[in-house]
Amino acid sequence: MRTFVAIELHDENVLDKIGKTQSEFKIKATPVQKHNMHFTLLFLGETSDEYVEKVKKELSTVTFSPIKVRFTHVGAFPNPRYPRVVWVGVDDEAGKKLVELAQQVEKKLKPLGFKSDKPFRPHLTIFRIRNKTDITNTIDKFKDVDFGTSAITELKFKQSVLTPSGPIYSDLQVVLAK
Repeated sequence: MRTFVAIELHDENVLDKIGKTQSEFKIKATPVQKHNMHFTLLFLGETSDEYVEKVKKELSTVTFSPIKVRFTHVGAFPNPRYPRVVWVGVDDEAGKKLVELAQQVEKKLKPLGFKSDKPFRPHLTIFRIRNKTDITNTIDKFKDVDFGTSAITELKFKQSVLTPSGPIYSDLQVVLAK
């Protein structure tokens, strides 16, 4: 099964503000649905049932305190001139804590053969773009936006099933902040 470790966003006020911003973007792109917005701490890919159990055991040892996250700006990967992804970013302090959490997750799962192909950069994907389009001017309008603050109190081990109408995520494990 296809798996990843994530932090989901559940704060309706923040999600509504992000949704309003999505509606203001006049670009040809696929928006991420509110119920699917998350930070991917580590993408594991195809994972056997045997390894799912090993991952659960290791993730159960992850410890973290609740993280207060302020959602502060919009950006694009790899850049606004040739974007593939449009995302919402977070304040620096929360960003550091999320990076530390992602590093802890990777350290726990590395002995099982799971390793990130690039350093974790805290972001919530809000659009996926397939066609070449320059969105520099659009991004500039949203580079300093206050979407609000939310507390991160859990991380999840998730399964992802890809369908023609988008991915369907389900929880395999929930690890609560202490």
